[in-house]
Amino acid sequence: MSNYNNEEKKNHVIDYGTYIFVWLGLLALTSLTVTVAGIHLGNYTLIVGLLIALTKASLVIAIFMHIKVEDPIFKVFIGIVLLTLLAIFILTFIDYSFR
Repeated sequence: MSNYNNEEKKNHVIDYGTYIFVWLGLLALTSLTVTVAGIHLGNYTLIVGLLIALTKASLVIAIFMHIKVEDPIFKVFIGIVLLTLLAIFILTFIDYSFR
């Protein structure tokens, strides 16, 4: 079974078009973040900014870090990181709402 997993890792190739498409998406999301920061959306500015950041992080993790072909332990670690990030988001929203 581990031999199959190693074969899958060796043969995993993402073409340059995908990288360019994701890079353009990240640039678009970055410009969207700057635009949203300049627009007054009230209480939703922080939520929209964090959702854009989460989307950008998901693209980087999925495409550039090749998490799909890694061992399951890496996926567990990423799950722990995402739970920590969720806790930070929740604490940020609680702090922001009581100001």
